[in-house]
Amino acid sequence: MFWFVFIRCQETGDFTAAAVVFSLGTNSETCSTKLLFMVLYKDTVQGIVQRYLECDAKVVPGDTVQGIVQRYLECDAKVVPGSRFSKNLSKKLRDIKKRAITVWVMLITIGIAYILRPLILPGRHFTEDLYVIYGLEPMVATPNYEIASTFMSITIITGVYILAGVTALILVIIGYIEAQILTLSDEMLTLWGDAEEYYHMNIETNGSSSQVNSDDLKAQIMNKFIKNRLKEITTFHILDINLLNDFETVFRVTMAIEFGLIVVGIISELLGGVENTYLELPYTFLQIFMDCYIGQKLIDAGSVFEKAVYDCKWENFDKANMKTVSIMLQASQKSLSLTAGGLVTLDFVCLMSVIKSTYSVYTTLQSTVSEI
Repeated sequence: MFWFVFIRCQETGDFTAAAVVFSLGTNSETCSTKLLFMVLYKDTVQGIVQRYLECDAKVVPGDTVQGIVQRYLECDAKVVPGSRFSKNLSKKLRDIKKRAITVWVMLITIGIAYILRPLILPGRHFTEDLYVIYGLEPMVATPNYEIASTFMSITIITGVYILAGVTALILVIIGYIEAQILTLSDEMLTLWGDAEEYYHMNIETNGSSSQVNSDDLKAQIMNKFIKNRLKEITTFHILDINLLNDFETVFRVTMAIEFGLIVVGIISELLGGVENTYLELPYTFLQIFMDCYIGQKLIDAGSVFEKAVYDCKWENFDKANMKTVSIMLQASQKSLSLTAGGLVTLDFVCLMSVIKSTYSVYTTLQSTVSEI
């Protein structure tokens, strides 16, 4: 790619071919970055996932990708099977699963379409006709054509498969945090009603007529139940925050690099002409859209939890539980967010800014190239 863009295209003066091939190179580098990252940090990711299964909020030093995965799995094991929390969490996780599968299928479909396109067109074509592989000229002559076609197809299949798999993993990891936060919100909203139900069940089982009429005993039983439930909810909330911090620590470098590559790739695709990059643009845009989408969903989930904490009828609690709710409210007001290297918060505002800035850079470069 470097030889073609910086040497051959300078000799031929073909700016369009250089822009198209450069955009292909930047898109390919996102796959390489993900692959290299997963190999280097596989233990950390597995550890984080395992932590979810154990609900262990303690950070394990020196973990890698596998460590992240392991902590997620351990956290999930703490959820009581058959409980309302478990059912609500499973319902929300089904939506996360559909989201991950949809994105995976879309990325793979675009890759397959990119490979099949030259087979549909009449004559001998490549996945990118403007690209010339070093040492394989003339490209359309046998056996150069067969070698180049095989090389390009294998490269595309490998790159797209790696990108789709890692993207689906990130969607599941962040989606699990989102699902747990939303489920905890439901638990907060039903907290007072659950306490009243628990009180009536306790009285029917153990109470007497004098106890039923005791307001002090009722408040004591209900607040004890609320205290225990708040401990459980707080534990899960702290765990979610710590797991997100673990994810940010592990993925911040690769997400920052990929974010920059995607922005450069979109600009290059526009400079190369939509007629030449109509399959690359949705592939590239889908990546940055999903990063911003899951970041926005995480922010929205945090906002829902904050409102649920305030609407849990805390005014009926005793002072100790009120203090706990107050601390939870302060913690929930610090919004959960996903960032690209800690530099840019990934949300819809970021997405619109990227679209606006990339188009501005494109128009500037296009006018500059036209004048040359």
